[in-house]
Amino acid sequence: MLKFWDKVQMFDLTQGLSHLTPPWPTYEPLQVKFFKRLSPNGANGQLITTSNHVGTHLDGSLHFCTHGRDIASIPLEDLIGPGVVVDLSDIAEDYGIYTSKDITDRVEVKKGDILIINTGYHKYAWDQPEADERRYMLRHPGPTKEFSQWCQEMDIKWIGVDCGSADHPMNTKIRDWEPKEAKKADAYLQAKYGKSLEDFFPDDDYQLMHVDLFPDDIIHAENLGGEIDKVLNKRLIVGCYPWRFVGGESSICRIVAYDEKE
Repeated sequence: MLKFWDKVQMFDLTQGLSHLTPPWPTYEPLQVKFFKRLSPNGANGQLITTSNHVGTHLDGSLHFCTHGRDIASIPLEDLIGPGVVVDLSDIAEDYGIYTSKDITDRVEVKKGDILIINTGYHKYAWDQPEADERRYMLRHPGPTKEFSQWCQEMDIKWIGVDCGSADHPMNTKIRDWEPKEAKKADAYLQAKYGKSLEDFFPDDDYQLMHVDLFPDDIIHAENLGGEIDKVLNKRLIVGCYPWRFVGGESSICRIVAYDEKE
């Protein structure tokens, strides 16, 4: 028996999951039904149909990389380990850009860390008082090529974000699906940086947090939330617990941060 367990405090960084949880745009939502209720043996039973990209979930490298690992092939030591939770909510804006310097100005990141990014946009998640599905999915901040290259240099174990995607929404298919949002994003970037949406996200950099990093097994979890505000700018142990999903390209999961009791 571990003798130090009574000194450990756990924080659940997982978003609530139900049939009301919005999937990433165009993905299948979670569907739940009872196939029996208090049958002769006294048991309830349910059936679920879902995509792997609903609520808090881990994108496996197989999601974007044909030769990538399935979820079952990810070693436990790659899912659990030292990491940091960085709070960027003070600089987060609709369509905003964050950089590696924004991270390192706030926390010390070590090679091989797990990196959890709090943009603050979890407050717009479906289960929150300020719920705003379009803002949560279409307008959250995100990174550019500079950031993905830094993640490779730092050999980041995996990344977690409290919003719809680890990529900027305008560096995904959302840019094509939502031309009005793309126009607003372009105006924001031109006003703030003097650069266009195309300057920040050319075709060669498309969905770079997936395309560039997954071949190196630097994967990420999306739609974090829960108690994330209780562990901001802290170094702790982080664990991601997906299904042991043979052939799974991604998986719904639970994410927990472990800290010393005060």
